[in-house]
Amino acid sequence: MPFFTLQAARHWLRRHPAAHRTVRSAFLSATHWTPGLRRALARLGGQWATVPAADYRAWIRQHDQLTPELAAQMAAAVARMPNPPLISVVMPAYNTPAAYLRAAIDSVRQQIYPHWELCIADDASPQPHVAAVLQDAAARDARIRFVRRTRNGHISAASNTALSLATGDFVALMDHDDLLPPHALAVVAHHILRDPALEVLFSDEDKVDEHGRRSDPHFKPGWNPELLLAQNLVSHLGIYRRRLLEAIGGFREGFEGSQDWDLALRATAALRHAQVRHIPMVLYHWRQGTGDASFSESALERCAAAGRRAVAEHLHGRGEVGARVLPQPGLPGWARVAHPLPPDLPKLSVILNPAGGGPLEARRAAFSLQGTGAEILPAAPAEREAALRAATGEMLLFLDAGLRPDHPEWFAELLAQALRPEVGAAGPLVVSANGLALHAGLITDPAGTRGREVPYLAGLRQLDAGYHGQLRLSREVSALGGHCLLVRRATFEAMPALAPGWLASDTWNLTLCRGLRQAGCQVIWTPRARLRAPAVATRRPPAAVGQEITGDPFFNPNFSTLGQGLRLRGDRSPLAALVAEMGTHPYA
Repeated sequence: MPFFTLQAARHWLRRHPAAHRTVRSAFLSATHWTPGLRRALARLGGQWATVPAADYRAWIRQHDQLTPELAAQMAAAVARMPNPPLISVVMPAYNTPAAYLRAAIDSVRQQIYPHWELCIADDASPQPHVAAVLQDAAARDARIRFVRRTRNGHISAASNTALSLATGDFVALMDHDDLLPPHALAVVAHHILRDPALEVLFSDEDKVDEHGRRSDPHFKPGWNPELLLAQNLVSHLGIYRRRLLEAIGGFREGFEGSQDWDLALRATAALRHAQVRHIPMVLYHWRQGTGDASFSESALERCAAAGRRAVAEHLHGRGEVGARVLPQPGLPGWARVAHPLPPDLPKLSVILNPAGGGPLEARRAAFSLQGTGAEILPAAPAEREAALRAATGEMLLFLDAGLRPDHPEWFAELLAQALRPEVGAAGPLVVSANGLALHAGLITDPAGTRGREVPYLAGLRQLDAGYHGQLRLSREVSALGGHCLLVRRATFEAMPALAPGWLASDTWNLTLCRGLRQAGCQVIWTPRARLRAPAVATRRPPAAVGQEITGDPFFNPNFSTLGQGLRLRGDRSPLAALVAEMGTHPYA
């Protein structure tokens, strides 16, 4: 279908909400259409960055079913675990429908991993059936303990009451009507024993309706402190070392609705990257569509304000007193951090690649940087080394001449990110002439094999939110495109010596970003810095690789890197792979 036809149809659908809902509903329910047609219709409805329901159901059938054989193998692995950690599942409850409360409790009792305790606080529920259900559950299983609060204190106070019952080494947070799959705690225990230095773990999650149908998976990236400033990346299933929670004082009252986001920010503030582990498996089913809105659903703006306040306090605590935390336009509940610029801006040297542009494009690039005091050093790739020797700036901007600003604050945003002490390099969102994303960070293999890079979220419209907001939220990435990349000169020069001529190679940006990350620096992609490529991009995105890229810490391995769009991998079962790993692990 020609692009202009899709574009016109999108505009028409946005003006006719009822028709938009019909198209989206038909797309989500379609099971007999080809994957290509489903993706085309998803783009038409503005939902290309979701996982189609039919595709997810097929993936569950093929790759996320705990068969009796897998369950038996996992149980055998659990039985030989030395000193298995006790995991305290902490659950606040309030007026929970009896059927959902029983189902939540039963999902814990049905865990393959037996070394758990369930600690429940009834937050003075007016409905008497809550206490009756809890009394019955405690009578049937000695691992279940509960306390009834004498007055209603809301979710933070109730969570702390439940936490006070915990005696385990680790605490797993669970809501009173959600579900754990039977293998959840066994997987968590495996990771804890495999790496005793871990302090915080979190998993992928999805939603489940009243009929048990799963949908809307959140396949998360690996640990990404930058993304945590914009959204609660940890969320469900969040697991914390108990002594860490005790050291930070548990949940804070006054942050209700974002109390778990606030907890994640405070718990991870002083941790090293290696002490936080993302488990790329769906280990939590978040109940939806029950007819009763949760606190965070019914008081969204209050929750969002609490979340922004938590982020602001977190930034203030690490010394960023001038940072402002703002609402994220169009994405309720998520935040945007405006980092401050110093009063005296550092001198900027622009290494301007004339490829793909002529003198006019070079003049435009220079004009877009007026007011920055920049020195412009035109240099083809082979001339970059000489240009660097001539540069006098404290900041180095590698820029393709053909790119044009697409946001008035593009450079201010890029500079504010690159000047943060923990950041090694910052890069923008690069969009095509017709408004599609070309670069929103790169997926790379850790070994840096030449030519193996894929632009993340390429092909989405620049105004789309992307998968769980990732086209609109600043985040850490493995590498940035070479179109536009800003780095501090001191950081650049402090890197270990690289092979002569590396700056002239096609993959110089991968080499640079890999060196920065190995030196402990973050590589940040920010969508508010936005540039537009000419009709023919100066550097086209790399062609699709011939095999899957694996091991990128900021890309979920359940997604495919072949082609464009979000497609679930058909060649990998995370559950079967985990069981196989458990079967061979020495657990020494």
